[in-house]
Amino acid sequence: MPAPPGPVLVVDDDEAVRDSLKFLLELEGLDVRLYKDGAGLLEETLPERGCLVVDYQIPGLNGLELIACLRGRKVGLPAILITGRGSADLRARAAQAGFRAVLEKPFHDASLVDGIQEALAAGA
Repeated sequence: MPAPPGPVLVVDDDEAVRDSLKFLLELEGLDVRLYKDGAGLLEETLPERGCLVVDYQIPGLNGLELIACLRGRKVGLPAILITGRGSADLRARAAQAGFRAVLEKPFHDASLVDGIQEALAAGA
């Protein structure tokens, strides 16, 4: 029997966004953990498997800085960046930082779920 895919760690300062993502992803049978900022995530002992869904604009460290900090700690969880203001520059910087995808709000639920499923499968 394959190991479970690990949790989806959602970092977004907007409570309504966090709650709606939790609802959506739990309907897909995923274990979801919510964080309002990068500091909260950095305080946790992170799993070896799973996926990060990180908003670009969060208090303290932005999404790119958060991932850089995690990579510096040797945390290699696949990550998806969500943003309200996508640009070619942000997409290029996100790709360089190792994000698997950049989704611009409002995004299609299926795009996020598919991206997470692909990230979890790649980490299996």
